[in-house]
Amino acid sequence: MTVWTTSLWASLPVPAIILDPEDRIGDVNPAAESFLNASRKNLEGHPVWDKVFVDAPLEEAFARVRSGQAPLFVNTVDVGTGSKKPVVCDVQIAPLADRPDHVLVLLESRELAGRLDRAMSSKTAAKSAIGMAEMLAHEIKNPLAGITGAAQLISMHASGEDRELTDLIVEETRRILKLVDQVEEFGNLRPPDRRAVNIHDVLDRARKSAMVGFAAHMTIEDDYDPSLPLTWADPDQLQQVFLNLLKNAAEACKSGGTLRLRSFYELSLKVRRRDGTGGAVPLQIEIIDDGPGLPDAIAADIFDPFVSGRENGTGLGLALVSKIIADHDGWIAVDSVPGRTVFRISLPVAPKDGAP
Repeated sequence: MTVWTTSLWASLPVPAIILDPEDRIGDVNPAAESFLNASRKNLEGHPVWDKVFVDAPLEEAFARVRSGQAPLFVNTVDVGTGSKKPVVCDVQIAPLADRPDHVLVLLESRELAGRLDRAMSSKTAAKSAIGMAEMLAHEIKNPLAGITGAAQLISMHASGEDRELTDLIVEETRRILKLVDQVEEFGNLRPPDRRAVNIHDVLDRARKSAMVGFAAHMTIEDDYDPSLPLTWADPDQLQQVFLNLLKNAAEACKSGGTLRLRSFYELSLKVRRRDGTGGAVPLQIEIIDDGPGLPDAIAADIFDPFVSGRENGTGLGLALVSKIIADHDGWIAVDSVPGRTVFRISLPVAPKDGAP
């Protein structure tokens, strides 16, 4: 290989494998080493089917590519390695120009695309729910206040069992008013007042609040990258996001456990802004707990309004989190299995001139 070819091969962001005429592994790039959890030295010369397990008849595809000397695409198949659960991938197969009996196999994970699709869907659902939230708050609060006042007046002249009933009316209307206040807060969220912010300062404030309150029964650890640049955000709204996620994690781990806050830089994702342009979101923040995980029935819709895994939950907390992150031109995703739930937030870097 030339210097440029070697550099390009090493820089490919997707796993790439070259197979010889007998479908043995001839070469792999660094991304493939990471995907297969094995070194190039341990992979070379082995039959590809000893190292890669694909839920599709790719032997036929390889033969077609070699005979027709044309690329072939196999979309949405499970690809496993034996050391981890299968990953849904798009597989691209192409002949090598200088060695037509060899084929190049690219494995492009669909996980990221699926997350982005869910994030965009949640953003749209949150916007739809805001209009309903404003309508509910306006139409319900005034009648409830009247009911509460009337029940309090009746209780002044009631006794015994009648007073118990009026007290119940007052208690229940106040509970509903509290719920309506939460709905109103969801609908009236102001636009973010964005400026250059050190994400670790916001994380530390949220962590301190959690440690002396709802997460006092848990151990909170941090794994920060101190070299992260500033982000472009509203610190108060970001703290609201982190507190909500920490509270959810703490409530899921009722008997205690460990919460881990992690930050790192990963320049591999872009999101589309409101003006149609793409923007990088390399600042990564993860909130990780070792609780029971999200129920399977709601895991895919957890950021939609009114979806909750708690018995008395409103289902607005994570929808609000999703909206705030979307308003910051970022994205949020979740991976959850029993014993490990990871909420990952991706945010942009603050512009050098102090303007978006």
